[in-house]
Amino acid sequence: MTQRVAPILLSAVAGVALSLAFPLRGWWWITIPAIALFLLQTRRPQTIPSGVLAGFAFGVSFFGFLMPWLGELGLIALVPPVVVLSIWPALYGGFMARAADLPVSRWFIRAVGGWALMEWIRVRWPLGGLEWGLPGYSLSEWAPARGSARWIGASGWTVMVVAAAAVVVLLATRDSRRAASFRLAAGVAGLLVLLLVSGALWPPHVEGEVVRVAVVQGNNPCPGKHCANERYQTYQNHLRITRTLEPGSVHLVIWPEGSTGSWTADPINAPEVGEAMGAEAARIGAVLLAGGDRPLNDTDWANANVVFDQTGEIVSEYHKQHPVPYGEYIPARSWFKWVENLHADLPSRDMVRGDGPVLWDLGFGTFGSVISFEGSFARYGRENAREGAGLLILATSQESYPYSVASDQFIGITRMRAAELGMPLIHTAVTGRSTLITPTGLTGPRTALAEEALLVGEVQTRSAEQGPTLYVRLGDWLQLVAIVLLVGEIVQSRFRRRYPSRHR
Repeated sequence: MTQRVAPILLSAVAGVALSLAFPLRGWWWITIPAIALFLLQTRRPQTIPSGVLAGFAFGVSFFGFLMPWLGELGLIALVPPVVVLSIWPALYGGFMARAADLPVSRWFIRAVGGWALMEWIRVRWPLGGLEWGLPGYSLSEWAPARGSARWIGASGWTVMVVAAAAVVVLLATRDSRRAASFRLAAGVAGLLVLLLVSGALWPPHVEGEVVRVAVVQGNNPCPGKHCANERYQTYQNHLRITRTLEPGSVHLVIWPEGSTGSWTADPINAPEVGEAMGAEAARIGAVLLAGGDRPLNDTDWANANVVFDQTGEIVSEYHKQHPVPYGEYIPARSWFKWVENLHADLPSRDMVRGDGPVLWDLGFGTFGSVISFEGSFARYGRENAREGAGLLILATSQESYPYSVASDQFIGITRMRAAELGMPLIHTAVTGRSTLITPTGLTGPRTALAEEALLVGEVQTRSAEQGPTLYVRLGDWLQLVAIVLLVGEIVQSRFRRRYPSRHR
């Protein structure tokens, strides 16, 4: 009985340990040992059901301890996501249970390639996926890892830390094929050293325009709650703080997601709001980007970043492409109408998705934007970079989790994002933390949670002549290499079983 329960308990411990690699603790160095502890359980001979249970225990403990802030909206917001996300490590555990007796090299390929495939699916499905908690993001505090992210991205670093954890397991377990384990360890160690040394010695740099930025964090009058006329008060807060800026003091003013919105505080639905915002842009002589939500009709709404030019005219707007399931829309609403009765804050309208990135070139280089949740996905930042953006703005709100570690975890993601794109990123929030991030992933001063603030600083854009980084060009190439090797190993294994005489 103890032999059956121990792998499950140790897998749960490994999940908790991996959650400590991310903020609040930020112990990035524990990433490899935590994953190794979980992989060690899959290396032991066991049944497929026990492997599934071990993987599920790992997933529940990891995601549960990583994102407890989801519970601020109630158990209905915490339990289902954690359970669904845990399905993937459960399937991985079952898959690896069948690989326990494989030779060293084949087990290694299945461990690394299987994890890569698991993460590739998780960040895309179901309901658009979730990239939060990708192990590669835990390294955002480590400068050498950020420095080489422009070549392999956070997905590539996930492959590397799992590969390192796998060789730790092989070296820690008694195996008659020790020479094969040492060869794998030497290869992984050599690649790690190459990436870290090159990332430390040749960090990304930019050669574009220097842009003076003002981030307005107006806060919400009732963080984490709902109060009368809160959106109009939020808009008034941002307008009041913006009026303290001197003419000509900055090139770009940013209001985060949710700083305008509804019918009374939206620059499109309420012309007087648009006029007041445009007047400030013209007075300062700066571009103004403001995020807000806009009801379109009784069933639909838009989440958009509206951009005013230096004359106070609205140039265009970017519409968010990736809505939050059950937060900004209800999937298959006609089938799941009953879900709306489970929580008062579930959306009564569904967000209309944007159809691609929108870039602006208004005198200080080309810039683009992403909105909140979609900023945690690498694919949307890459879209902007491929289209020629030299500066990326992430406009978020954090109103639902105003006092939690979610904001620091999000900044960890965007630090790695700036490094893999090789461009500055401006992380702005209404009630969360706001900061300016360099192409190396360094952050400037951070605002406090749920407080009004004005953050003024400079960023240097990535010039068009520099071209995109390798990661922007090739995407998750290292992850795909691991998956291709996995598929090749499985095909070869089945070929061996079918034609054993050819392999004697």
